[in-house]
Amino acid sequence: MTLWTELQGLDYGIRHEQIDGWSTRVLEIGAGEPFIFMHGTGGHLEAFTKNLRALARDHRVIAYDYPGHGWTTTADRDLEIADYERHLLALMDALGIESAHLSGESLGGWVAAKFAAAHPERVRSLVLNTPGGTMATPEVMERIRSLSQAAADDPTPERIRARLEWLMADPASVTDELVDVRRGIYSRPGFAESMRHILCLQDPEVRRRNLITDEELAAITAPTLIIWTSDDPSGPARAGLDMAERIGGARFQLIEDAGHWPQWEQQQIFDRIVAEFLGGLR
Repeated sequence: MTLWTELQGLDYGIRHEQIDGWSTRVLEIGAGEPFIFMHGTGGHLEAFTKNLRALARDHRVIAYDYPGHGWTTTADRDLEIADYERHLLALMDALGIESAHLSGESLGGWVAAKFAAAHPERVRSLVLNTPGGTMATPEVMERIRSLSQAAADDPTPERIRARLEWLMADPASVTDELVDVRRGIYSRPGFAESMRHILCLQDPEVRRRNLITDEELAAITAPTLIIWTSDDPSGPARAGLDMAERIGGARFQLIEDAGHWPQWEQQQIFDRIVAEFLGGLR
């Protein structure tokens, strides 16, 4: 099954909205309480195509491309966490969303956690999926930087595949279609420069001033689920457990046989865990 045949028979829409000065690609599907998917560094909304059917049964699901990412406007300046937070707030305002469930993967989890600490009234719950923002491991940061920039500078199928395979426990999880989708994005005029601005968060000094603090974790009041995996290349499960211990009442869930994209590699397990978490809030 391909990315878009996953949604056959469903009513969904994709459009561009002017959000905080960025022409932002937005996908919407379903009705109910708003649920927003937030992707990782260098990513795009297709990271969640497999999950939309299940989550849209009971929710108004939104997935979008960040500033400088996907098919949203490319960046001509460095983007730090506050830029993504401001853009998310503007997105919610533009879509008439007073509060939403936020599901952030990697960079998305980083932004979602910071946002929840700063704007508790706008967050119904948090799903932090292999979230970034608490670690600054030099070898991981360099690996992300080198693979991502190489893929943007020279978006051959081989370089794109190498970047995507780094995310997965099983390299076979990277389909030819996913490579083609990302290659189309990375081949856009101006995207290589945009990637340099996106990757500023892999610079040690920039990263340090953007990390999630213990005070911010303690300030999160929304019900929170933290998902980690058995084969996450960004860091050990202990990092997720540490976050859970610092967020009042947070739940921790380990997904086996997955890397940095459990929503992709273990889609049914991920969907079930998230649906059960959301169901328990009603």
